[in-house]
Amino acid sequence: MLIYLIGFMGCGKSTHGKALAKHLGFDFIDMDEALQQSASKPMADLFNEPDGEAAFRKSESEWINKNSMLLTNTVIATGGGAPCFSDNLQVMNKTGITVYLQLHPGSLFHRLASVKEKRPLIAKLTDTELMDFIHTKLLEREHFYRQAHLIIKGESLNVKSLADEIKSHPLFTDKK
Repeated sequence: MLIYLIGFMGCGKSTHGKALAKHLGFDFIDMDEALQQSASKPMADLFNEPDGEAAFRKSESEWINKNSMLLTNTVIATGGGAPCFSDNLQVMNKTGITVYLQLHPGSLFHRLASVKEKRPLIAKLTDTELMDFIHTKLLEREHFYRQAHLIIKGESLNVKSLADEIKSHPLFTDKK
């Protein structure tokens, strides 16, 4: 059983993913960290290379296609854009349960504003530009995120309620 956590950067995919994996007795993988380790480069360097984001998105797709067939009993925190490129979302929906951790744009802003220097897509944005970025990207990505098997409000999420929602989904019992 694979559980893919999807959603905008800062929505809590990694934080909740680690806790969820521990709660379920599953492994946990942060896809961005896995891609950085395989490239032996930090995220900012990956985005600054020739073809930058396009090359990174290709790496994401290759990782998803390969690991969706290899991994079992794993919670995967995807990158925020991963479901929106190539056929990534279709692969994730076919090989596991996708869970969209949905947050209001204002909540995302408050989470991201203080850590933006660690995120290459937003590192140099002013607060106003960051809020515009969040709104624009959410409009582009929401269509993809909403195709997840489950949509969970992330503002006051706790691991037990997240696990209960996932365990009650028919795909969880079918593929366990």
